[in-house]
Amino acid sequence: MNIALIAHDKKKDDLVQFVTAYQATFSNHTLYATGTTGLRISEATGLNVHRFQSGPLGGDQEIGAMIAKNQMDAVFFFRDPLTAQPHEPDVTALVRLCDVYSIPLATNMGSAELLIRGLEQGMLEWRNIAKRNSGDENGNKIV
Repeated sequence: MNIALIAHDKKKDDLVQFVTAYQATFSNHTLYATGTTGLRISEATGLNVHRFQSGPLGGDQEIGAMIAKNQMDAVFFFRDPLTAQPHEPDVTALVRLCDVYSIPLATNMGSAELLIRGLEQGMLEWRNIAKRNSGDENGNKIV
């Protein structure tokens, strides 16, 4: 499965610790992340992480494009609700796309724990069915 990893600055440590704790699970999936977050996760865990731009420079939108093309299966986005974000419209758009396309989204440690446990237990296999029903792995409709 394709998994996005994103964290606001004050939540990056939390996400790095979370991925480190569940490194064995994450190693079975293809990981994508925004710039600095991806670098920190890769350095801490040795996992291969495809890095996009940082969030304020368009990384959130790059992940959003994958969601819109049915190429992302889950999103771990540790948000900082107490700090204003200069790219808040992009953040809102990403969360909206997860809702539109029914992509599981964890925005804090509690929901991330539930999502990772579901992933470990195969509870997201419906995503494979959804991808088969919508087209190929690139989101192209099969006629």
